[in-house]
Amino acid sequence: MKSAALLLAVVCPLVLAVPAHAVLCTVDDVPGATLLLPYFEVDLGNPNGVTTLFSINNASATAVLAHVVVWSDLSVPVLDFNVYLTGYDVQSINLRDVLAGNLPQTASDGQDPNDTISPQGQFSQDVNFASCQGQLPTGALPASFVTHLETALTGQFSSLLGGCAGLAYGDNIARGYVTVDTVNNCTLRFPGDLGYFAAGGTGDATDQNVLWGDYFYVNSSTNRADGETLVHIEASATNPETSVSGQYTFYGRYVNWTAVDNREPLATEFAVRFVNGGPFSGGTNLIVWRDSKVRQGTFKCGTTPSWFPLAAGQWVIFDEQEHASNVGGIVFQVSPPPINSDPVIPFPAETQATTVGGPGLPVPYRFGWLFLDLNTTVTPAGNVPPEDPAAAQAWVEVVMSALGRYSVGFDALKLDSACAASHTRFGD
Repeated sequence: MKSAALLLAVVCPLVLAVPAHAVLCTVDDVPGATLLLPYFEVDLGNPNGVTTLFSINNASATAVLAHVVVWSDLSVPVLDFNVYLTGYDVQSINLRDVLAGNLPQTASDGQDPNDTISPQGQFSQDVNFASCQGQLPTGALPASFVTHLETALTGQFSSLLGGCAGLAYGDNIARGYVTVDTVNNCTLRFPGDLGYFAAGGTGDATDQNVLWGDYFYVNSSTNRADGETLVHIEASATNPETSVSGQYTFYGRYVNWTAVDNREPLATEFAVRFVNGGPFSGGTNLIVWRDSKVRQGTFKCGTTPSWFPLAAGQWVIFDEQEHASNVGGIVFQVSPPPINSDPVIPFPAETQATTVGGPGLPVPYRFGWLFLDLNTTVTPAGNVPPEDPAAAQAWVEVVMSALGRYSVGFDALKLDSACAASHTRFGD
């Protein structure tokens, strides 16, 4: 008894400190109400090829529900499911398993009174969510649904959707991104559906800033892996930046720019190093998630959505001696001259992996850094967000590879927030 009391005395102060958050509009690694996995890949043709793993973690003693949505690389929702987390719980998810139809199985106290599915920890709450009866995954998905996932996420016709949802690269690699929201009840609604968001977190989605997590890209065939923390997005129903209609919020396009989602937006401008040589013989890839500001539905195969491709404000390439070049069609009175007079669009989709020095983003230097202004207006979206139609939130991750097997991943430097986009211009 004394040892247990001593343990509680040591643990409790640390636990109580967890929910202390930073100021909104400075997206940082603190518990949030929404998690974003900005990009995933799963090689459907090779069981030892690339896959993506991520975790959903509960930073509080209170049991919570998390709603997971899998989106295509052109932002069409193709799957959603619920995850129950006891206090301080962790749920690891391999997207190869998900796309094979095997969803994580969890259960609140009402569906699992003997704690055989979701055991209760020593310091954890375990409660009953009556809405989850029959709503939490309990078995494998039907083969027809697995086929839907595989076709939708590889840019092929999905009979379930009646059209296409993503880009067709022809390499049998599923691509997309994932969002995870705290919710009040088990739901099969998507973020754009009526009732998913309501004032002050009273819809399906809540404003509980308790989720955190990480993710990894793993390729067993090449003995490589790298990872980062998920993007942690906080919510507030009292901060004017995330509660006043017309402000730019993370789910703004899904709530008609009313800010009822209360989620802080991401950044719009980034600085990132690249290395294409020396020990990093594998070069640099950029993982880039973007906001088209359009609620995208299924489209006719062989075509692309009206907003595609996404343009950008400006991107400038610097070497390590501050020489500047660019690929955005803006002429600089510097040497060397722009490497390509034709417009290059390196990040056209909502999410993608782009090789620095590849055809999508040619650079004249082996080593240097990139200034990326990803702000853009989107004609099909209209003049949104109302506070600044030129603003466009995004996220950039960096993966540097070496010697065919080593790699490292990290966030690009964020230079602003979509709460107040910078619209920096070089060469004007």
